[in-house]
Amino acid sequence: MPDLRRLSSAQSDFSAQLAALTAIEATQDADVENVVREILADVRKSGDEAVLRHTAKFDRISVSGMAELEISKAECQIALEGLPQGLSSALQAAAERIRMFHSRQVSESWEYTEQDGTRLGQRVTPLARVGLYVPGGRAAYPSSVLMNALPARIAGVGELVMVTPTPGGERNPLVLAAAAIAGVDRVIAIGGAQAVGALAYGTQSISQVDKIVGPGNAYVAAAKRRVFGEVGIDMIAGPSEILIICDGGTDPDWIAMDMFSQAEHDEMAQAILLSPDAEFLDKVSSSIRRLLPDLPRRETISASLAARGALILTRDLEEACDIANLIAPEHLELSVEDPGKWATRINHAGALFLGRYSSEALGDYCAGPNHVLPTSRSARFSSPLGVYDFQKRTSIIQASQGGAKTLGKLAATLAMGEGLDAHSRSAMMRVTQS
Repeated sequence: MPDLRRLSSAQSDFSAQLAALTAIEATQDADVENVVREILADVRKSGDEAVLRHTAKFDRISVSGMAELEISKAECQIALEGLPQGLSSALQAAAERIRMFHSRQVSESWEYTEQDGTRLGQRVTPLARVGLYVPGGRAAYPSSVLMNALPARIAGVGELVMVTPTPGGERNPLVLAAAAIAGVDRVIAIGGAQAVGALAYGTQSISQVDKIVGPGNAYVAAAKRRVFGEVGIDMIAGPSEILIICDGGTDPDWIAMDMFSQAEHDEMAQAILLSPDAEFLDKVSSSIRRLLPDLPRRETISASLAARGALILTRDLEEACDIANLIAPEHLELSVEDPGKWATRINHAGALFLGRYSSEALGDYCAGPNHVLPTSRSARFSSPLGVYDFQKRTSIIQASQGGAKTLGKLAATLAMGEGLDAHSRSAMMRVTQS
């Protein structure tokens, strides 16, 4: 591959170059949008019949009814028991770590009573039903099953329905095994926009869910975007990102491989290294050229690095942190001495990996925190997926007789200031007649 793009913060046009490097084209593919719109309208109108029709077309599976696409809990358990012992143990261990971390995120209801007897509070309740989209066929993402399903389970979601495409009837045992571990209630062998539509609108055999979570291709992302408001969604995720800040003291081979770990996702993934050590950037560049040819996904990695990768020389680590905050990456590795010191300077990142031994890959699979993270600079205002995404909050207001008098006068005054007479009269009735 050609030498990776090199930038320096000292360049006069650095800000413009950085903006161009990190920009993501926001326009949506018109062809994809048109196909998705038609599929969703069809599912809304015809329910199961439309789902079956599109499943036959896109996944090459023709069945007489939805029952034939249902994957039983028994089949999921058989898939788990059929895994090699090492893989089964790894999935179980990862699940336990994810459970342990997310169990600390549970929000509790609370309330307090004011001096006049007015009771105020917040009730926290789980969502009733959640849909989980999981890529299927040759694509195997059991880690995504665990990362999405386990927080929902911990939140107390009543029913978790997983949809996963099975092109040509190929059911992925890893995905089914993860569903067994996570305690998914229903698994249905459907995918694409038709699966999103079924979850969002409900069909004769699939009840409408309250929220849809999980990754998917461009058609799935477009469908989730369209059904938002009818149901909740987790996020519209962009390409995967990793940004590494290194002081030059980490093995350059480690850094190169960390960059590869995200670049191998797809050609639009982004891997950026920031360092004040020019010689270290040269070493990482050499490591990239030496290590890349041995990787099975080298063509994807090479395309990703060529399109959106960079080695950036900064004046110092302080400036590297400032640039990182501008980029607001999905994953940020602080591969430096005393990472805790520099972590306090980072305000925008989906996940922080502190120290030379904290590779991003640990977070993808088994560290415990969620790997569903904000991308495309949305870490400025969004958070990782968590238990809180599967809980909702309801405000509790119980005014006492005395509280109604005090609050009623306040509310009436403010309502009249807004020109809302009925609001004012409603509040004052409790004042004048109590």
